[in-house]
Amino acid sequence: MRPQSLYASSDSRLGRVMARDSLPTRGYEIPGMGAYPRLGFGMIRSDDSQSYEELNGDGSDKHPDFHQSIFDDPDVEEPNGSSEAPDEDLPESGPSLRFSKACLKNVFTVFLIFVYLLLTTVAVFLAYQTITDFLEKLNHPVMSVIYKEVDFFPPPGIALYPGKAQLLSCKHYNHNYIPPLLAPGTPEEGDCTMEQVSYVGPFTNQTQKQALVVQGPSDVRNKEVIFMQFSLTDADEDFSAITYMLFAKFGDLALSPDKPAFMMDCEKNYSTWTFSGGFRTWVKMSLVMTSGKTDDAVEFRQESGVVKYNDRRTNITDELFFVVFEWRDPFIQEIKLIVTANPWNSVAILCGVFMALFKAANFAKLSVSWMIRMRKRHLRNRARELNSVT
Repeated sequence: MRPQSLYASSDSRLGRVMARDSLPTRGYEIPGMGAYPRLGFGMIRSDDSQSYEELNGDGSDKHPDFHQSIFDDPDVEEPNGSSEAPDEDLPESGPSLRFSKACLKNVFTVFLIFVYLLLTTVAVFLAYQTITDFLEKLNHPVMSVIYKEVDFFPPPGIALYPGKAQLLSCKHYNHNYIPPLLAPGTPEEGDCTMEQVSYVGPFTNQTQKQALVVQGPSDVRNKEVIFMQFSLTDADEDFSAITYMLFAKFGDLALSPDKPAFMMDCEKNYSTWTFSGGFRTWVKMSLVMTSGKTDDAVEFRQESGVVKYNDRRTNITDELFFVVFEWRDPFIQEIKLIVTANPWNSVAILCGVFMALFKAANFAKLSVSWMIRMRKRHLRNRARELNSVT
């Protein structure tokens, strides 16, 4: 009976040991036995070691890799809770992947900075071009021409400088009709309104000038003309001609308190023309009024036609001059200088340009600060890795 009980107790002990060996390294709850802690061969009680060796002999003979398999299991934790995995199991692709992403972000940020610098350059050029165009349009306005139809013109002033020539006749006619000359070269009764003005010429060095100012035609619908005849007896010059000048209103001279000064200003502002002796010069006038940034200006434009006079007198002792003045058409040409530069449009463009510049500068500042921060973080992580290796 003794050996039987010995074998029975040995089997029960072997079952307990095998059950202990099959459990994980951590403690588990076994029904009916309570918490069963992690056990190793060094933790088996001494009173059971002899019986185990008697029943099974040396455990290392039957299970040579038993101890090594327990400690080589990657799932088994050390008693102090630390576990070291082999070097080849570490995820080496994580830092390199993060570094490549950061490098790509830096390259993309630098590219965006260059793009914004290019856009900033374009914006600065656009602002410069906008300001230049505005100043160009401001200094060179566009002319707008309007033709205004009238029935009567203000009577212009016709200033003639006959010199040694003598006025023989001055008459008004209508419908472009001038009757034949009955006694050419002899004075005739006239119906023109005229004045004699003496003044110092503005372009001649203190030279006294005599101007015969005649009131010009006004009835353009009836084609009113003024016919004048001059005679020159003694001609000291190689070429004989009479100079004349047209100005806006004859009434301005009549109402002027200083007529010599008025004639000086007219000679400064208006052009002069001439007509020759032995011809009939037909002058057709047109009025151009210009209004714009400065004071309104009046300009006369003329078209002249010359016809030779056939002198049939027997005793020719002088040279005759004939001139006719009339209006070309019933239209006043009004020229208005219009500034096409719109200041509000230019201000809006400049505001958009400066806003783009501000946004570009802000983006560049944030990008540079982000790149510096990422560079510092990369250097700090690299230094940490070097410290951990050393």
